[in-house]
Amino acid sequence: MPVALSRSQRDLRQPMRSQGFTLLELLVVVVIAGITLGVVSFRALNNDRQALQSDAQRIALLLQLTRDEAILRNRPTAFEADGDGYRFLVSGAAGWQALDQNDLLRPRTFTRAPLRLSIAPAQVNTGSAATLRITFGREPIDKPFLLTLNAGDDSVVVRADGIGHFSIE
Repeated sequence: MPVALSRSQRDLRQPMRSQGFTLLELLVVVVIAGITLGVVSFRALNNDRQALQSDAQRIALLLQLTRDEAILRNRPTAFEADGDGYRFLVSGAAGWQALDQNDLLRPRTFTRAPLRLSIAPAQVNTGSAATLRITFGREPIDKPFLLTLNAGDDSVVVRADGIGHFSIE
């Protein structure tokens, strides 16, 4: 004769379900986390194009600053660059002097040196054959130009409109 079991006794006789995750579920989560981490770390690393873009952005801002310095000091200033780096100069009684003591306009090296630099339209270069120089006068209006930075197959252009605006292309 079957014995009637109470509800709590019936629950004890049924197999207990585990409250944790299966090994397969854990593996799926680990794979998804690994792929996500890989994508994030890949995007976080600077590639060569981003390094060139960053250098061009910095140069554009510093060109604007040195142009403003020429107007404020009432003396010509210049940007001078070669394939490895760049610096800023100010014209004085003893000729061109580097602005080494200025924190913002100090000499710098390119992140991805050496670079090939070119300017259009071509300007008179008063430096050596391998050095490019852009001179800013005391006047607020200057000639527009394009400064091109090339590294391998990557190229970035700094566009100056002649009235103090510098943009990156």
